[in-house]
Amino acid sequence: MTTVTENSASFLPGEPGELLRALAEQRELLLITVRGITDAQAARRTTVSELTLGGIVKHMARGEQVWTQVLVKGDGEVPDGMLDVGQYRMDEGESLQELLESYAVAAQGTGEAVRALPDMDRTVPLPRTPWSPPETVHWPVRRILLHLIRETAQHAGHADIVREALDGASTTAQR
Repeated sequence: MTTVTENSASFLPGEPGELLRALAEQRELLLITVRGITDAQAARRTTVSELTLGGIVKHMARGEQVWTQVLVKGDGEVPDGMLDVGQYRMDEGESLQELLESYAVAAQGTGEAVRALPDMDRTVPLPRTPWSPPETVHWPVRRILLHLIRETAQHAGHADIVREALDGASTTAQR
């Protein structure tokens, strides 16, 4: 199975490396929930939520791609796909393996972007979204990484519930 851990984070010193390692740990917890499942299981809804395991992986890959674009471009523009509701669904014809590969590429891109930045205090304007406050908000790199860690942890919890409803497996039991 494809790994999504950003292994090169261990070579980055200080705060950037610590934040990238924390993000990699959350990714790994998320990936435990998709161990040993088929594409059909990855696409199956198991709770009242619309979330599926494949949809969660797809969303996390898209989320890292989008936030990396926000970091790199720093122009406040909405990145392509940021508001696409299809990012939450595993479409017919998509495989879990290709979604995991997309997530691995996104994780690598996040690490490369952070390594290329001069410091964690650099700020970028956030994209204007329907839920944004009326004024322009700027976040430092560290806040964006903390957001990605929180988002990954939150969705790893969702994935654990979806997987447990699917076949009784849980992240804790699979570790």
